[in-house]
Amino acid sequence: MERIIERSLLFDFYGELLTPHQQKIYSEAVFNDMSLSELSEEEGISRQGIHDLIKRCDKQLEGYEDKLKLIERFKKIRKDADNIESLLDSCSGLDKENASKIREKLKDIIDCL
Repeated sequence: MERIIERSLLFDFYGELLTPHQQKIYSEAVFNDMSLSELSEEEGISRQGIHDLIKRCDKQLEGYEDKLKLIERFKKIRKDADNIESLLDSCSGLDKENASKIREKLKDIIDCL
């Protein structure tokens, strides 16, 4: 399950850097759970060719993350935002209007990611 989430994040962040052909096959394999046989039949490529393409895409996407660290930054910002929200919940002296404004700004930050 964790591997699926990791692959999804990699594809969400860096999938546009793959060729359209790679995007199609990778997304079918990862998100639609198509088998190598189904993909090879659909694309007219051997099962081994599909397997190699998916492995190359995995390496390529992981390489982008190793260099750019966008997912790492995303996770850190998300964690920090969650921590801020927890702190808001524990602040008894903060009025509800200001707490609501802070929550809205946190949501805006997360939505921008």
